[in-house]
Amino acid sequence: MIHHGILFTTVALCGSWLLFDVLQKIPVKTQYYTATSLDGFIATENDSLEWLFALADLSESSYPEFIAEVGALAMGSATYEWMIRNATKVSQETGSPWPYTQPTWVFSNRDLPTIDGADIRFANGGVDQFHSEMRAAAGTKNIWLVGGGDLAGQFYDVGLLDELIVQIGSVTLGKGKPLFPRRALSSNLKLKSVTQMGESMAELRYEVHKKHENKEAEQGGTPQPPVPC
Repeated sequence: MIHHGILFTTVALCGSWLLFDVLQKIPVKTQYYTATSLDGFIATENDSLEWLFALADLSESSYPEFIAEVGALAMGSATYEWMIRNATKVSQETGSPWPYTQPTWVFSNRDLPTIDGADIRFANGGVDQFHSEMRAAAGTKNIWLVGGGDLAGQFYDVGLLDELIVQIGSVTLGKGKPLFPRRALSSNLKLKSVTQMGESMAELRYEVHKKHENKEAEQGGTPQPPVPC
């Protein structure tokens, strides 16, 4: 006769494994969602986004629907420091100096200040070292690479970027911070949709074909062996 404690433990372990297995199969996407000028810059040389604020209207963009499906964020130190420096402007545009409720991984090799009320997790290392942790935190939702372009490129380099969603504004900057400082051939980027947003922006959505067919990376880590049930 099986002891009740052993039975309950076995059921719990089996249930945990089944939940883990289900979560591994959920198509969570790592998405680089951003805006760019016509000539391919996401910010000026001094990281200003004034050009974007002059064009963008959240009511005409896909942002409300997009952010509702985001469970975790990643950003580089320059993007994070810009948020801190421009807290007043961000608050005017979004209603809060830190408009994210999701856990956010900030990739930096420097000590940076925290933000009151924000779930900030500083990451010092390769993006592939933290992707499985981000995926677990996101649950059934997606991972948003806020920026900048080089951070998105790092995810692309190791085969962890699934989608590139670019909103192109009707402005040229001449020079600045590049959208995506990587060489990506057309065979790596499959255009899925083009959407006009108001009179000054258009959104292009690309599916990214993996540079490295690394199934382990796609699943966010090495699955644990199943519990015998």
